[in-house]
Amino acid sequence: MVHLSSVRRSLAQRSRTAAPGAVALDVRVEGLGVRYDDQQVLDDVSLQIAAGSVLALLGPSGCGKTTLLRSIAGLVEPQRGSITLGGRQVAGPGIFVPPERRHVGMVFQDWALFPHLSVARNVGFGLSRGSRRTGDVGRALQLVGLLDCADRLPSTLSGGQQQRVALARALATRPRVLLLDEPFSNLDATLRTQLREEVVDLLRSVGTTAIFVTHDQQEAFLLGDEVALMLDGHVQQQAQPADLYESPCSHRVADFVGDANLLPGDAAGWIATTVVGDLPLRSPLSGKVSVLVRPEQLRVLAGSDLMVERVEYYGHDAVYVLGDAVGGRLRVRVLERPTFRAGDRVSVRYTGGPTLAYPAA
Repeated sequence: MVHLSSVRRSLAQRSRTAAPGAVALDVRVEGLGVRYDDQQVLDDVSLQIAAGSVLALLGPSGCGKTTLLRSIAGLVEPQRGSITLGGRQVAGPGIFVPPERRHVGMVFQDWALFPHLSVARNVGFGLSRGSRRTGDVGRALQLVGLLDCADRLPSTLSGGQQQRVALARALATRPRVLLLDEPFSNLDATLRTQLREEVVDLLRSVGTTAIFVTHDQQEAFLLGDEVALMLDGHVQQQAQPADLYESPCSHRVADFVGDANLLPGDAAGWIATTVVGDLPLRSPLSGKVSVLVRPEQLRVLAGSDLMVERVEYYGHDAVYVLGDAVGGRLRVRVLERPTFRAGDRVSVRYTGGPTLAYPAA
């Protein structure tokens, strides 16, 4: 197996071999709507992606992520809205540019390799004869560290190598926008972690605008310069990972992103009263609210207020799951070895700063 360190050694080669003018494009999606029969899959979707940046498109299965990706690629024609690549509208009222004229590459979830073709022929599939002769296939394989595997069949490669063949095939066309539909989902956890780091480093080195589709929140935060959260065919929020985590725009976004305690409370101005005490708010509210408290903003102390229901130990940290007085649960994250066990009685103290609250439904 070719080690992924070979990818790093070949990054500099890209700058010497890239075609002039193969520059990244910014992507703008405005008011996009896609319907399949009587099902509205995308509804008024809008995104902006800067040229050369990486966007992680996060959301659960069935929320419309892949349909949005396929619309940008030109594989789906939207009924409403517009798509603009580098200032050129490729979809909109009366406009639909076919996929082959969009300078967009795509890596599919199942990699879609031809089992009867060699690695080199898989990478060269879809290239013109002239492009194959000028060495685009070899350059793409060198870029992903698989030049020595050019004559092998995909079935003789590991899962990680097959994924890199699919990436090389997309890069061989020198796309200005690269779309990746959960490309690491078929890999084991260790290889998935290793590959995603290498692939993002590679994309940033070549300067390609990229959109990663993923349902894994940790992966989205690691991959994206920005993260766009999709739920039920809508983009709920697009922001840098830290801003999405620290300032979710709604109760629903807060509940989906990261580990969150959404505590019922009574707000009076800048303070909300909750089961863990009076908490400072970022903006004044009045009445019944849900208060966002991240598990790392709480500290567990010896006491009698709450009971430890279970302890989740992850090695690098641990989470106490506590039952509160009104039948709910609190999650508290600690960075040290757990000192309390299931059945222990404890108290908690809030250690964070002013937090967000949302009007109760």
